[in-house]
Amino acid sequence: MTSIIPTSGGVSRRSMIAGAAALAGTAAVTSPSAAAYAAPGEHSDRHGRPVVFRNVRPFGSAKAVDLTVVNGKITDRPAPAGAQVVDGGGRIALPSLVNAHVHPDKTTWGGAWVSRKPADGIADYADQDAELFRTQSRPVGERAYGLMARAVATGTRAMRAHADVAPEYDLACAEGVASARDRLKGALDVQIVAFPQHGVIRKPGTAKLLEEAARTGLVDMIGGIDPIGFDDALDEQLDLVFGIADRHGTGLDIHLHDRGENGLKPLRGIIDRTRALSLRGKVTVSHVFCLPSLSDRELGSLAGDLADLDISLTTVAYSESTVLPIARLRERGVAVGLGTDGVRDAWSPFGNGDMLDRAHQLGLITDIRLDEELNDCYRVGTDGGSDVMHLPHADLKPGSPADFILVRGECLPQIVVDTPQRDMVVHGGRVVARDGELTD
Repeated sequence: MTSIIPTSGGVSRRSMIAGAAALAGTAAVTSPSAAAYAAPGEHSDRHGRPVVFRNVRPFGSAKAVDLTVVNGKITDRPAPAGAQVVDGGGRIALPSLVNAHVHPDKTTWGGAWVSRKPADGIADYADQDAELFRTQSRPVGERAYGLMARAVATGTRAMRAHADVAPEYDLACAEGVASARDRLKGALDVQIVAFPQHGVIRKPGTAKLLEEAARTGLVDMIGGIDPIGFDDALDEQLDLVFGIADRHGTGLDIHLHDRGENGLKPLRGIIDRTRALSLRGKVTVSHVFCLPSLSDRELGSLAGDLADLDISLTTVAYSESTVLPIARLRERGVAVGLGTDGVRDAWSPFGNGDMLDRAHQLGLITDIRLDEELNDCYRVGTDGGSDVMHLPHADLKPGSPADFILVRGECLPQIVVDTPQRDMVVHGGRVVARDGELTD
């Protein structure tokens, strides 16, 4: 994790996380027809009764249509009798977004202002994390819930949530995020990563906690952090976290900030262990600052292995220098998701948990102009994150999850630029938020 603005005499998030990527071309948008209905006799289960969202414009299409939801999915069959009707008022329907990398346990969202201190590197920031944990009057679960509820209200359907695991916290951060996840069940899909922010090897006791978190099923994934530059234990760290994942059937999501060979060597080690342990599709590498400077030939070689093993990547959009080369990676079949990273935490006072705002920021810092490029910024936040989390695309096609937002606007590029209020947020066919507030 990293910090947004420079602090006096210290390293900032912007100096560690920054970004630029020309995005791949826009895929064709297919709008459901006006006959998007479910068959008579079909019934809904835990998602509730069938719903017809009337008079909406998928992806900003000129013609308004009806979207019908049965059993939490969009269908093109006739609507059953007694279906609930929700008037979309001609609003644009867009797929909900996925936050592929966020730290909700660290946030001060919704609380009193916290003044940040100078910091010099990850160890200082981690120490300030621990101080914030000790001094906050609100427990992790409450703070995390506030941020995660905000994410739902602004159109996030799913998130990969990193929660610190270290002797300073025991498992309290992961437990707090899990409690917030449970409160938002039915509105937000959450994967929890046990993240060793203080180091796996350099912080004694952390490995035991990671093992416990995986063994008890508290988390979905095990994390890691800079095996060379921070932990100074390349093989020992990777062998340990891969061993835990292999024993307990979890995934892995490893922070890799190191650049040059200090980043490339661990990345090759991650590739080798993923292949050796048959963990295809269960490994993600976050940030990966060692990739943007590579030539096409060097990137192509690594990307081929990443794609073959379905190792996904995540990026955040703070500045131009280190955002992943999304277009080049996608062309080679590598899944790349977008995330917000930390939000108003000890690392930075900035952030709002809004993934539409993050798609906007991705376009802004990469200096794009064209409509298809703006569309792709949104697509990285929807399909890209879905691929990282192995979720079906919420693309408004028949059979897809009924996870979408309704907004007023002209077209998708304009919405990415203007980031209008989400008038309605739908998850599994159920309206979970209106006008920026949860409905439940």
